[in-house]
Amino acid sequence: MPGRILVADDIATNRIVMKVRLSEACYEVLQASGGQDALAVARRERPDLILLDMIMADMDGIEVCRRLRADAETADIPIIIFSADRNPGQKMRALQAGADEFLPKPLDETTLLARVRSLLRARETTQELALRDSTRRVLGFAEPPETFARQGRVALVAARREQALAWKTALRSQVHATLEVMTRAQALGDAGAAPDLFVIAADLDRPGDGLRLLTDLRARAATRHSAVLIVVPETAHDTAAMALDLGANDLLATPFDPAELAHRLEVQLRRKHQADRLRASVKDGLRMAVTDPLTGLFNRRYALPHLQQMGDRAAQTDRSFAVMLLDIDHFKAVNDRHGHAAGDTVLERVARQITANLRPSDLVARIGGEEFLVAMPDTAPDLARRMAERLRQTIGTLPILLPEGRGSITVSVSIGMAISPTGLERDVDRLLALADGALYRAKSEGRNKVRSAPNAA
Repeated sequence: MPGRILVADDIATNRIVMKVRLSEACYEVLQASGGQDALAVARRERPDLILLDMIMADMDGIEVCRRLRADAETADIPIIIFSADRNPGQKMRALQAGADEFLPKPLDETTLLARVRSLLRARETTQELALRDSTRRVLGFAEPPETFARQGRVALVAARREQALAWKTALRSQVHATLEVMTRAQALGDAGAAPDLFVIAADLDRPGDGLRLLTDLRARAATRHSAVLIVVPETAHDTAAMALDLGANDLLATPFDPAELAHRLEVQLRRKHQADRLRASVKDGLRMAVTDPLTGLFNRRYALPHLQQMGDRAAQTDRSFAVMLLDIDHFKAVNDRHGHAAGDTVLERVARQITANLRPSDLVARIGGEEFLVAMPDTAPDLARRMAERLRQTIGTLPILLPEGRGSITVSVSIGMAISPTGLERDVDRLLALADGALYRAKSEGRNKVRSAPNAA
């Protein structure tokens, strides 16, 4: 996962060690020699994540965190504070100042890198939801802001019912939420609305059962977007890292302070409700106006403003993004030979196949009869080419069942691709023209090919 990480520490040796660790994991590392330097670099470079030492000569990490959160330019950047001071009071001060995590020194590398990956994934999802909301507003679909805090629903799943009840008792006066004790079976089989958040012990009936429950929840449509906090033993670093990589939103090590658990729950509930509102604004507010009724994909009316938003964000972050145009080969022959119902089936199956092979943050739209647009933010040329080739191959080998049991057919696609290189092309109309030219070349050279515009080097 690409990303730029700012490391702020007034001891040069510590910064170098951290840079080596992160660089080996393929992150770009920025450095700051103190609190004031960290604030300046963060505002100038807009990193994807910030690592702050608690103790620095000019300003402590907590004050730096407060100032970052108070600045609109840096308020949404994930922050991890690390310290040799294991005092629970220091940890709570850091979390209340806005830090996403507080890690004790010496840092466990496995846990640190897992937490970095988790926070970067969460930020990418949040940015994409916000980008889609921004596109909705550009199209004129504004809605009044929510004026009240919705009460959340929290499910507590522990190894023993007595333990879950103890959690509930400790949290009852500290969390604005409905607290429910559940078994593993109840968490998976709840017929009503899914809880907003699950608190799950890593070890239930057997060691690791909590992680298996986590994967089951993520695999179900009803609970896919529920927040999950995993409670792990303090020394179980591998379990903690695995939980984050499997999709846990947060961790808490035992034994824990109930106030810390309450704080983490409030943060996760707030983020969950915000994400729900943003998803709803896209799903409900735009469905009829900006989606294609046949495939369920976005249409041209949505795609072009969203692509412009993506280009603007790429310019701000100095990242490249990819644009692809896909066209179903000989689609008119499908309609002529098998009928328009068969043509509709082909369009639906191809649309599903495109979406299934892309990331949640990628844009997929149907912009013409048999033409699709794909836009991939933060994507280097090599990755874009691999994705285009994978789409071509998977669609070309997909058997498509025709209506009324009339057998099956396969179709191929031609793909034209253009890349916005870092610091260069930002004109999305120009990029679309380049991709269209590459698509024309793919068609003229025999179809069922991927071709790149000259700037996709």
